[in-house]
Amino acid sequence: MNTVRTVAVIGLGYIGLPTAAILATNGITVVGVDVNQKTVDAVNRGEVPFVEPDLGIHVAGAVSQGRLSAATITPPADAYIVAVPTPFLSDRSADLSFIEAAGRNIAPQLRGGELIILESTSPPGSTELLRDLILGERPDLATFEDDEQSVLFAHCPERVLPGRIMIELVTNDRIVGGLTTRAAEAAGALYSVFCQGAIHLTDAATAEMAKLVENAYRDVNIAFANELSVISGTLGIDVWELIELANHHPRVNILQPGPGVGGHCIAVDPWFIVAADRDNSRLIQKAREVNDSKPNRVVRDVLEAAGSYSSPKVAALGLAFKANIDDMRESPAVEIVNQLGRELSGGTILVGDPHVESLPAVLHGLENVRLTETHAAVAESDIVLLLVDHDMFREIDTALLGNKKVVDTRGFWRHKAD
Repeated sequence: MNTVRTVAVIGLGYIGLPTAAILATNGITVVGVDVNQKTVDAVNRGEVPFVEPDLGIHVAGAVSQGRLSAATITPPADAYIVAVPTPFLSDRSADLSFIEAAGRNIAPQLRGGELIILESTSPPGSTELLRDLILGERPDLATFEDDEQSVLFAHCPERVLPGRIMIELVTNDRIVGGLTTRAAEAAGALYSVFCQGAIHLTDAATAEMAKLVENAYRDVNIAFANELSVISGTLGIDVWELIELANHHPRVNILQPGPGVGGHCIAVDPWFIVAADRDNSRLIQKAREVNDSKPNRVVRDVLEAAGSYSSPKVAALGLAFKANIDDMRESPAVEIVNQLGRELSGGTILVGDPHVESLPAVLHGLENVRLTETHAAVAESDIVLLLVDHDMFREIDTALLGNKKVVDTRGFWRHKAD
């Protein structure tokens, strides 16, 4: 494997673009590839098409220095990083069609000796599948492991938190799994260009599974908190006080409940484990079911609160899947607003989210759902439904809540109301 001077990053989403930018600002010439022409045009202007702190500075700087550009066609490069979506299918197994499409577009560009890294979160065996697809397209490159012209394949899952991506790309440890030892070492060398954390080398299947396990671990723990919140509601107990008290035990650290679980990782990845071995993943599957059912409970609570109004107005605060970002992928808040818009036909849902400029497509066509400035939504409403704990919501004067019914899924105002 020769020294990597050029990298093509396939997919310019929440992981691909930050990865492209951090490589470019560390001296690598990077071409980002995306099927969305608007995303390509934005990047070539030095702009970021979504909200992520500090990313704009890196993109603008790298573009102005000529280190970063974007295109819709996959170019020749020394290394390729595939960071495309991996949603799940109707049976909850992984949809690998975007990975397969990326592989087909990479194959014609290969000359031999390149490094191909799959970053997309995917079930064990996906890197091997990508290798088989590419070498099936290019049998002339299917050489022996120790041949300098052999193409190297590795998996390096992203492990960053939206809102802190540019920090955690640099500081977090990385897991790098190769289909061969040479591949793992080559991928590790590339990530060492910017990664200050430890780089742990392993095989590709273990690296793929590690990312799924990390998110399933968090999902199981969130499910415990969410189940406690339902039980506490039935028993008339303040779940946040309960958890706070229980966490005084030196070996207890219960997470906080919420309206469900969203995002591109925790809400999706555990299903890949379940699909891989359904008979032996009963706890992981049950946790997913608990978290997936939580939005229904929130909708029920709002409908009960709305029962005393002929034409209730609900201020639904927050659409993103977590605080202080605009990412609505798999967001339970979106699901809740969608259900309320359909079931509360005589009412109005006033959506307030300072990080969101327009309603997602799933809410289009619901005439009783509209995006409203946050303070106006609260002032006009009969019921205030807090779904996301954005920092900006702390500016809301709690005196305005005095004559309204409040459904607080985050325990946001509990202490303020004391």
